[in-house]
Amino acid sequence: MDNSSTSAGERVVAVVQRLVGDRSIARPVSLDDTLAEAGLTSLDAIRLVLLVEDEFSIEIPVCELTLANFRSISTISLLVTKLLSRT
Repeated sequence: MDNSSTSAGERVVAVVQRLVGDRSIARPVSLDDTLAEAGLTSLDAIRLVLLVEDEFSIEIPVCELTLANFRSISTISLLVTKLLSRT
C-alpha cells in the first residue's frame, strides 16, 4: 500500500477491515465504528494491536494500551497519529 497519501485513519480502517475479513464478517467498516460494531471481540483487539504496530512500524507503549485508546477505530487513529508525531 502506498502510505504517502493515505491518512492514519484510513490505514487503521484498512487494518480493521482485513481483520474483520479474516473473521469472515461481511460488514463495511468506517472510522466511527467501535470495535464491537465492527464485529471484533476482546481477543481480536489484542491481534489488532499487533497489526497496527506492524502497519505503522511503531511499538505502542504499555501505558497506551487502554480501553479509551482502543474503544473505536477513531480513537486508535488518534493514538497512532500521536505516536507517529513523537518519532
